[in-house]
Amino acid sequence: MSDVSVRLAHTADHLVVERLWLMFSHDMSEFRGLLPGPDGAFRGERLRAAFTDSDWAPYVAMIGNQPVGFVFVRGLSGPERVLNSFFVVRGARRSGVGLRMVREVVARHSGPWAVAFQDANTAAVRFWRRAATEIAGDAWSEERRPVPGRKDLPPDVWISFDTSVRRGG
Repeated sequence: MSDVSVRLAHTADHLVVERLWLMFSHDMSEFRGLLPGPDGAFRGERLRAAFTDSDWAPYVAMIGNQPVGFVFVRGLSGPERVLNSFFVVRGARRSGVGLRMVREVVARHSGPWAVAFQDANTAAVRFWRRAATEIAGDAWSEERRPVPGRKDLPPDVWISFDTSVRRGG
């Protein structure tokens, strides 16, 4: 979709991103067995950090004036940027929006990158392998790491690549 724009989210975007966050959290609850709290909301520490922590950056994707997704990046001042949270609304999936979001955000922060997802999320497995190949050619790696504090869950899958290295493949 050529009319997709990806921009740094501002304080005025918080409510929109919060609503997208609830949809994201609902989607992810399938893979983590998470339930909303008594108020009907899911945990929001990452949402808060994205808007308040200087080491994080929230991005929002739009088609015209309609929000279609978000990307949270953390580790801006560290040795590796982490694509911490990524979401595309169902109505925009499989249209190229997600790949465009990743490309634009990664291009803004050159260097080493990592992204985690769950093996059980087969759509994410396909998407992130494709995205890594599109961005880094064959110069990316994949490993499984335990989920901190959750021995009851299978390990997360982590893909790593470096945008400061010339693309191979």
